[in-house]
Amino acid sequence: MTTINDVTELEIDGDVAVITIDSPPVNALSHNVRDGLWDGFTAAFATEATSIVLICAGRTFIAGADISEFGGAPKGKGLGEVQALMESSSVPVIAAIHGTALGGGLEVALCAHYRIAVPSAKCGLPEVHLGLLPGAGGTQRLPRIVGAQKAMEFMTSGVHVPASDCLDMGLVDELAVEGNLLDDAKTMARRLVAEGKPLKKISDSDDKVAPARNTPEIFDEFRSSKAARKFRGFKAPESIIKCVEAAVNLPFEEGIARERELFTELVTSPESAAQRYVFFAERQVWKLPDVSRDTPELPVETVGIIGAGTMGGGIAMNFVNVGIPVTIVETNQDALDRGLAVVRGNYERSSRNGRFSMDEVERRMGMISTSLDMADFADVDMVIEAVFENMDVKKEIFGKLDEICKPGAVLASNTSALNIDEIASATTRPESVIGMHFFSPANVMKCLEVVRADHTSLEVINTAMKTGKKIGKIGALVGVCPGFVGNRMLFARRVEAMALLDEGAMPWDVDKALYDFGFAMGPFQMSDLAGLDIGWSKETSTGATIRERLCELDRRGQKNGAGYYDYDENRVGSPSPITEELVKEFAEKAGKPARTFTADEIVERLVLPMINEGAKILEERKAIRASDIDMIWINGYNWPVYRGGPMFHADQMGLDTVLARLKELQAEFGDKWKPAALLEQLVAEGKTFADVEAKPIKVPSGS
Repeated sequence: MTTINDVTELEIDGDVAVITIDSPPVNALSHNVRDGLWDGFTAAFATEATSIVLICAGRTFIAGADISEFGGAPKGKGLGEVQALMESSSVPVIAAIHGTALGGGLEVALCAHYRIAVPSAKCGLPEVHLGLLPGAGGTQRLPRIVGAQKAMEFMTSGVHVPASDCLDMGLVDELAVEGNLLDDAKTMARRLVAEGKPLKKISDSDDKVAPARNTPEIFDEFRSSKAARKFRGFKAPESIIKCVEAAVNLPFEEGIARERELFTELVTSPESAAQRYVFFAERQVWKLPDVSRDTPELPVETVGIIGAGTMGGGIAMNFVNVGIPVTIVETNQDALDRGLAVVRGNYERSSRNGRFSMDEVERRMGMISTSLDMADFADVDMVIEAVFENMDVKKEIFGKLDEICKPGAVLASNTSALNIDEIASATTRPESVIGMHFFSPANVMKCLEVVRADHTSLEVINTAMKTGKKIGKIGALVGVCPGFVGNRMLFARRVEAMALLDEGAMPWDVDKALYDFGFAMGPFQMSDLAGLDIGWSKETSTGATIRERLCELDRRGQKNGAGYYDYDENRVGSPSPITEELVKEFAEKAGKPARTFTADEIVERLVLPMINEGAKILEERKAIRASDIDMIWINGYNWPVYRGGPMFHADQMGLDTVLARLKELQAEFGDKWKPAALLEQLVAEGKTFADVEAKPIKVPSGS
């Protein structure tokens, strides 16, 4: 065994040279790894070995680039140099893959002459999720081995493809026995030499891309496909398609030049900067300043859920999906039956779509128990209350749970806005009470606001966060305030959306501006979807707002075919003349002259209040860091990923610009636009929201 550098070793086993990379945790392509590969192959070429196996120690093959080196001064050997050295080998090079071969890792493996993988391995080029394209020849080599169509699907989705599928598409040449990768790779290497197999250089291959040269329409068809609708607003997918077109129509070296040109455009784009920010923010969100690593995590092996409605059923699915049985309690059997029918329908739809078998549907349904008696929660480890938003009802429930549940059980409320401290006051164990605000639909949306009350223990906080991670959520810890973080900012946006209507802006113009900004829908489309009559009472309605007038006209939203919009039988909306007349009427009453609002003006009027409210939330220490706020908005409210979240967006705009515009709006519309003190402070200090130090959620003991 020869030590090449601190992450690379070379071993000669008779006629096979084995280069091993060992750079925990994921063997990322740092300059040390690149240098180790260069020196390792150079040393192997100088031996008598007739083949070379590249393998990695630890839990994975090379799992991608070292993102921390992005934007820094170049160090060590370039990845392209290493790849060229591998491809030029006069003896077969076999990449032995376990764990994941992702991004640059797969691009290295594509420069080997052959690839072998264990069945559990996965391969992928997920750079699209960082707003990038595979920039080390991946866009040129992959089409040459799997074809243009599959290469576009592979790279624009960024999926991790199982080894068996990689074998079918020719990306992997053989499967090894699980746990026997190195021995099987050596056997393969010796067999290739004995049989005189050619040194397959993917860069020289043409047979897989030639068919697309004769059918160029496949690129336009892919651009207009259902899958491509997810690309709206993102730059990287289109650049990937252009690179595949280059792989089909240009010589390899010219294709590489095109790839390099498009990669450079992306890596310097604001969209990629935002997506890379999100990548790191998703990892930061789990770091809690005052919850140390050795804080105990309470066991959560059984869960009780109160309420079988849309939220309760969706929450139950999250736990069942990871093998945690649940008991759902309702007030009557009909409600239980309806709730279970919805859950079963969701699972059966997944089965029809090929995600799992009907046997799996039955297995998951079998993990859900039902009851009409909360006494059945006596032994569960966690209870999540998911009833309607009424404080008296919630306090009554928590008072009963206090008497029923075992000591140490976590008592959580799914409230979206109510005071967790007040809910906890109904118990004798406020340290066990916490908010776990799931977003609807709970079985789909990734966001989870974990709400820390004044007396919530660190163990319960740690348990709620770890449980959220276990069930696949992005769990941001927040503090108690009306609406917490997400809805508090949404309320600020909603107020301004209604103000725009009162000034004569049409709902569809407001919605289109936000849609074009990157949201899935605007505030009035969202209101129609949810139902305009939520929280509205016919008996107390005064017709003082456009929404009240619409409800009085029995325009309740999509559910009855009329709201802000008119809807056809397929729930497709169109501008409503009735709504238009109401908007004009209210604007006239307010003395607002008719005028046209630009999309930029609408976006500014809706986004700036969110930024300002986010600054107040940080100032009050109801969020740990600005990026946590962004994670809530990206994962809970469909803020466009390529804009990085409202706080990142503000930093990109320039906080001095944000502050100046808020002051102008304050002068025009009053103190609802008054800038947050933190925003004033950051501008004075020349800092950004990203510079605000992460601090624990403020509670009385930490004031």
